[in-house]
Amino acid sequence: MLRTLKNLENFTIGATDGEIGSVKDFYFKDDTWVVRYLVVETGSWLVNRKVLVSPISVKHLDWSGHTLAVSISREQVKNSPAFDSQKPVSLQNEELYMGHYGYSNYWGGGGLWGAGLYPYAVAPGFDPYSVDPAERERETHAYMRSERVRRQNEDPHLRSCNFVTGHHIRATDGEIGHVSGFLIDDETWEIRYLIVDTSNWWVGHKVLVAPIWVKEVNWSSQTVAVDLGREAIKTAPAYDPSADLSHEHEMALFRHYGYKGDWPVNRGSKPNPDV
Repeated sequence: MLRTLKNLENFTIGATDGEIGSVKDFYFKDDTWVVRYLVVETGSWLVNRKVLVSPISVKHLDWSGHTLAVSISREQVKNSPAFDSQKPVSLQNEELYMGHYGYSNYWGGGGLWGAGLYPYAVAPGFDPYSVDPAERERETHAYMRSERVRRQNEDPHLRSCNFVTGHHIRATDGEIGHVSGFLIDDETWEIRYLIVDTSNWWVGHKVLVAPIWVKEVNWSSQTVAVDLGREAIKTAPAYDPSADLSHEHEMALFRHYGYKGDWPVNRGSKPNPDV
């Protein structure tokens, strides 16, 4: 089901042996548009420290109770690698984090999470292909060495959702609106849509823009560049945050932007306008 990330803020995180804290932010990858970490404020039991919690550990989301159960313990969180919310999360930070919890690397395999679609695909013990563990370890080390070289001077692509909220939308012919939120799939943690508020540019409304139309997220200018014109965004079907997003609305949205046919809008490449 699609949910707004805003609704997840301040959810209480329940570990296997007690509460960890509450959700304050999310980190997503702007090259894959998947939430990779929840930023959790621990409270007094850990001197108000901020820690990262991966969706890999999520067992259950209780929307009515505003709680999120995870499969890790408070002791694991206490001993997890230090995290500075004022600095980018580097590949080395992620390696340490994944290693601490015994997770496989999510950035290899071609899927949203490793070779799979769901976070549990990289959880300890999950091995759908029954690959020899020693061979997998050798392949992982070789892959990590090549990734470290490739990414040593590269933008890590991890973005704070709180920071990107408010970024101006730069269409192909000028600015129109700003990012006011995100819609995610609450099983895969994929960001399906950016919620764009156009009211500051004209007497407008909120509309949805899919990540496949995003060309760039720019930190310095605080803009999100999209491959859409102002008029197309201005006249897009209005988004009602009080109602569940229907398949019909999604289809109407894609057709409005010039794409036809029935396609999986949650994953895959840009739809073919000639279908």
